[in-house]
Amino acid sequence: MNNKTVHLVTSFFFLLFLQVFVLNNILFLDYINPYLYIAFVFLYPLKENRFSFLFYSFLLGLLIDFFSDTGGIHAFSILSIAYVRLFFIKLYFKKVTADYPFFDLKLEPFGKVFNYIVTLTIIHHLIYFSFINFSLQNFSDVLLNTLFSGIFTLVLYFLGTYIFMKSQ
Repeated sequence: MNNKTVHLVTSFFFLLFLQVFVLNNILFLDYINPYLYIAFVFLYPLKENRFSFLFYSFLLGLLIDFFSDTGGIHAFSILSIAYVRLFFIKLYFKKVTADYPFFDLKLEPFGKVFNYIVTLTIIHHLIYFSFINFSLQNFSDVLLNTLFSGIFTLVLYFLGTYIFMKSQ
């Protein structure tokens, strides 16, 4: 196994255990619960096989569903953003298929990275909380959960990337 494979496997299990054992136990003001495991979608390299990326994303969501007893909602939510990731990379970064082997999120301007991460986070949270509430009567709860949990997830993601990128 090469260094990138070890890094991907390590990040997969780190995000899984962090979400299941730490972040799932945080519920602040009934609206704030961070879902940092979606960082796997942001950090997965573009040049890797798309099928394996979708499979690993689905597997991560399924394992979180298993430990959280949520019946497939995490798996569907993360698979959805994993599937649309390429569209938003083309939209925000103006990349074409030939650029993928050279694409690195760390080398892109912060504004574009911020828009990309925020968009995928909001999509994930909207899907997740829509299925959790599954009623139009609770639409305000869906929006509040999406907003507050999204902000908390984004703060944790950007704080974590700042800390880990600073040390490298």
